[in-house]
Amino acid sequence: MEISLIFIIGILVLAVIVVAGIYNSLVTKRNMVKNAFSSIDVYLRKRHDLIPNLVETVKAYASHEQETFTAVIEARNQAASGQLSESQRLQTETQIGSGVQRLFALSENYPDLRSNENFLNLQRNLTEIEEQISAARRAYNAAVLEINNAVETFPSNLLAAAFGFKQQDFFEAAPSARDSVEIKL
Repeated sequence: MEISLIFIIGILVLAVIVVAGIYNSLVTKRNMVKNAFSSIDVYLRKRHDLIPNLVETVKAYASHEQETFTAVIEARNQAASGQLSESQRLQTETQIGSGVQRLFALSENYPDLRSNENFLNLQRNLTEIEEQISAARRAYNAAVLEINNAVETFPSNLLAAAFGFKQQDFFEAAPSARDSVEIKL
């Protein structure tokens, strides 16, 4: 009787240790996702700060491109409002990135704009920030992959469901970024 009681207690203790380990692993992975998103957020705020200057600089040369300016500023304001869910914010930030690229593309039509020192400085700064966002996005997506794998695989999926851990959304590039570029020679 004593040996079977010790055996049962041992099994229960082992089960508690395994459950605690899996739970702690899930919490760690969730925190890694939050930390990675915070890193992205820092760079996105830097980009938000530069966008109005870029729009004003380009607007001085290309006033008839009002639709592009409005779309970029509205997306920036929406993202900065703090009223979006994380996945909505990621989609909006992707739109902002596409809008900034459209603003840069406008410079091809305006030689004076391409030689404007303020524009060139903003372009350099935004390019650097975009590279930092890209690196932070890779880290974020790696953290999301880890938690998503844990939420989907056995036995951690059982505890993930019991404790309310859910899959996270990846920060993906805009569909237009996946299109092939046509080069005319």
